[in-house]
Amino acid sequence: MKKDNPGVKFPPPLYYILAFLVSIYIQKHIPLDINIFQVHAIKISGIVLLLISLAFLIPSILQFARTNNTAIPIKPATSLQMDGIYHITRNPMYVGMIIAYTGTSFLRGNWWNFIFLILILFQQYRIIKKEENYLEREFGQQYRDYKMKVRRWL
Repeated sequence: MKKDNPGVKFPPPLYYILAFLVSIYIQKHIPLDINIFQVHAIKISGIVLLLISLAFLIPSILQFARTNNTAIPIKPATSLQMDGIYHITRNPMYVGMIIAYTGTSFLRGNWWNFIFLILILFQQYRIIKKEENYLEREFGQQYRDYKMKVRRWL
């Protein structure tokens, strides 16, 4: 008997990696002006954003490890994460990846990265909806109560 899962087939981090690589490729063939990315403040902003992303990514990954849960979206969850960083946002891994992608985009200096960020956000919304539907099936009222207390993003 197959266990229920979110039904997300393509690992979410790969969307970020793929979008980033495609944007670099497109920049080489359809270049957009990158002068603003040469400004020192933009580079510093990129570094700051990368550091902030770690404040979301590291605790969320460590919590999954501590609770023997899986971050692989085709596998069933073993528990509902509600403590630590999950008390601030229901999706700290996604928040961290978005912030890391944005910071790296500032450092790389490519407008195409930001164009693709819009596509990633749309895709993430679809993925998160699948995950939320699954968590509601799996954890019922406990998850509905959690959703009422903690925002999806920030």
